[in-house]
Amino acid sequence: MLTLLEKEKKRSLIDPLPSSLSICEDFQKREKTFIASYGCLSADSRGRKRKEAPCPIRTPFQVDRDRIVYSNAFRRMKYKTQVFLSPLGDVYRTRLTHTLEVSQMARTIARAMRLNEDLAEAIALGHDLGHPPFGHSGEMALKEIDSGGFSHNKQSLRVVDILEKNGKGLNLTCEVRDGILKHSKGYGKILPDNPKELAITIEGRVVRIADIMAYLNHDLDDAIRSGVIQSEQVPDFCVKNLGESHSERATTMIRDLIFSSYEENSRFYLRMSDAVSDAMTILREFLYENVYRSNRVHKEFLKAKKILSELYGCFMENEKLLYQEMANMEMIACSKNGQPKEKFICDFIASMTDRYALNLYKKIFFPSPQV
Repeated sequence: MLTLLEKEKKRSLIDPLPSSLSICEDFQKREKTFIASYGCLSADSRGRKRKEAPCPIRTPFQVDRDRIVYSNAFRRMKYKTQVFLSPLGDVYRTRLTHTLEVSQMARTIARAMRLNEDLAEAIALGHDLGHPPFGHSGEMALKEIDSGGFSHNKQSLRVVDILEKNGKGLNLTCEVRDGILKHSKGYGKILPDNPKELAITIEGRVVRIADIMAYLNHDLDDAIRSGVIQSEQVPDFCVKNLGESHSERATTMIRDLIFSSYEENSRFYLRMSDAVSDAMTILREFLYENVYRSNRVHKEFLKAKKILSELYGCFMENEKLLYQEMANMEMIACSKNGQPKEKFICDFIASMTDRYALNLYKKIFFPSPQV
């Protein structure tokens, strides 16, 4: 059995490469043979904010993916809420598992459409790095606190540009940064009508769609598992056009996007059939009314909002405690980059995990037992 090195030597004898051609450059040449004209070649990247020597093995998008996976913010998503705060069951989704599901869907779609899988994966893995603790409850709390208008997609870009590596940032490529910023669709259309709100790459637009596909499926799954809703409550139109199980719904959505999208006049259009698109819209409305705004979830929302608001007020008054905690989170340099105190406190709170925020709140506001 030949080793990998022996196979490479044998291949080079058959198809010799110039000695100056790196593994990365060789792969970028091969990208041109399997990535469609509307896909983004890694060799055509618009580059990084700060120039740096290219990796001889990995493409720029592969480098970005690895930097995201090894970041502190990525690891913290393990303990950040998706929908249900501090779930007791181990099978409920977290922000990290949501991210992995988006990544898997985006890669599947990108491969079928002959797009750049590495770019789609990097955007997907980084799209929620800026989500605060307690899911959308935490985001709403910070929206009221941050005068600049907090949003998790903008915060995700701040994470990769400024907050990671103790203030140095990850220096990602333009295409990945753009996809992270424009992934969020809020409660509007899956793909916006305003071209300025669209990612500059088809891969970035795929991630935007994969994000809603993922959360529609797993939030419904978790809501049924938790007893917030019953499977019989799901609208019949959604069941008929998407399927009954998580697997059926995901498969239907992915296949529909792949087979409904088309190329015309040298442009590529992401589309879904009316039946599937309408079913997704109805399912999203159903989840908002019956899950996200349900009494059970709303009660937890109020608790989370109180915790983050009181932590913010405490840090505004107690800088010593603030800097001490920021140092523990390897974020102390972020308080010295010229930002107003209000802003880097929001950065700090948004970086917390659920359990970090809960433990810190308990330490600050709960009475300590006397020894």
